[in-house]
Amino acid sequence: MNYYIETYGCQMNFADSEIVASIMNDNDYKLTKDIKNADVIFVNTCSIRDNAEQRVRNRFKEFYSLKKKRPSLIVGMLGCMAERLKDQLLEEERILDLIVGPDAYKDIPLLIENVRKGVKGINVILSSNETYSEIQPVRIDSNGITAFISIMRGCQNFCSYCVVPYTRGKERSRSADTIITEAKRLFENGYREVTLLGQNVNSYNFTSDKESISFALLLSDVAAINPLLRVRFATSHPKDMSDELLHTIADHPNICRSIHLPVQSGNNRILGLMNRKYTREWYMNRIEAIHRIIPDCSVSTDIIAGFPGETETEHNDTLSLMEWARFEFAYMFKYSERPNTAAAKKYTDDIPEEIKIRRLEEIIKLQNKLSYESNIKDINKTHEVLIEGVSKRSKSHLFGRNSQNKVIIFPAGEHKPGEYVNVFVNRCTPATLIADK
Repeated sequence: MNYYIETYGCQMNFADSEIVASIMNDNDYKLTKDIKNADVIFVNTCSIRDNAEQRVRNRFKEFYSLKKKRPSLIVGMLGCMAERLKDQLLEEERILDLIVGPDAYKDIPLLIENVRKGVKGINVILSSNETYSEIQPVRIDSNGITAFISIMRGCQNFCSYCVVPYTRGKERSRSADTIITEAKRLFENGYREVTLLGQNVNSYNFTSDKESISFALLLSDVAAINPLLRVRFATSHPKDMSDELLHTIADHPNICRSIHLPVQSGNNRILGLMNRKYTREWYMNRIEAIHRIIPDCSVSTDIIAGFPGETETEHNDTLSLMEWARFEFAYMFKYSERPNTAAAKKYTDDIPEEIKIRRLEEIIKLQNKLSYESNIKDINKTHEVLIEGVSKRSKSHLFGRNSQNKVIIFPAGEHKPGEYVNVFVNRCTPATLIADK
C-alpha cells in the first residue's frame, strides 16, 4: 500500500510529516511521490493564518476527482487544522476519511483499518506528554545535507492572536539523550546541518530524576558531536533569550551566527494586547546583547501589520524599530483573525483591509531595503558556505548558506553538495549573495 503526504505551513509541520512517514513505513506502507499511485493521501495542515486554511480547502476540491475514479482512496487531514476544525470538517469536507491531530499520529495505522471497515478515523485528543522521542523520522524530500530535529512540542505562551496553544497543547520537552542520538545518526549518515525545532525553542527544559537540561546545555551538547556539524535553531521567544544562551553560541564556531527573534510589533501597547510578555525596550536590550556577545550574528524576525486597534503612530513605532534593529530578514504578514483566540474574543478586527495592506507594503518595502543594505556589506568578503545543492537557475552553479543563513550562489567547479567551501562574494541582490568565480 502506498501513501502520499503534502505539507503546509511551518518547519514544525515538515518535521511532523517525517514522523508520520516513519510510522507508516513501520506498518508496511510505502511513500510515493506520485499522488496517482497513492492508496492513502495525507494533508498536513497549518492554522496560523486563514489563507493557509483556504489553500488546503481548495486542494481538497482537486482530490474529489481522484476519489471519484477510485472510491477506495483514503484522504486524511493531519495537524493543526484537523485539531481546530474537527467537527466542522466532518460536515463540510465529505471527502475526508481521517482527521488526526498532532498528538495522535501513532494511531494512524489503526484509524486507516477502521476506515476500511466503514468507520471514519478520528483522533484529535491532545497529550500532555507525547513527544515522539522514540521515533526516528523518515527524511522526506531531503537533500541529504540539512535536517530538522523536533526537540519539543506545544506552547503555553498564549499570544492573543495565536491558535498554537489550542492546536498543539501544553509545552513539553523531549529527552536530551534522544535528541543527541538523532543528531549523531544524521551526521554519521552524511548530514552536515541540523536545525533544532520548537514552537518556543529556547524555553526547552528537560527535567528527570537524574538531571535538568536547559536549551543552552542541549545546544552545546549537539554542537560537540562534531565540529563539521552545523547547528541552527528556531523559533526563539524574546522573553527566553538569555545571555547564557548567547555565550553558548559564541563559544561554539559550528553553532550558526543566525537568530530568529520574532518581535511582531514595535509598540508597547500593541505588544501588551498581543500578550507577548516583553516590551520594546526589553527586545532592544536583547538585540544589543546579541550584537555585543556575538558580533557577527544576523537577526531575523516576524512582524504583524494591522493588529486590532493599531494606530498610525503605533505602526510607525514598528517601522522605527525595524530601522534601529536592521533585521537581515523578516516574515511579514497582515493580521488574520483566528476564531476562538483571545484576540478574536476580546478585540474588534477594526483595521480596514486597505490600511492593513498599505501598512504591510510599507513594512515589506523597508525590509527589502534593510536586507539589501545588509547584503551589500557582505560584498568583497570571503564566506564559508555549506553546499546544499544545484542552483535552480543554472546547473553550472551551486548554492548554500553561510553561518548567517544567507543564501550564496557560486560556480560549481569540482565541488559537490555536503562540502564546505570558501567563496568570495562580489555582488548581491536583496535576497542573495553571488560569487562569480
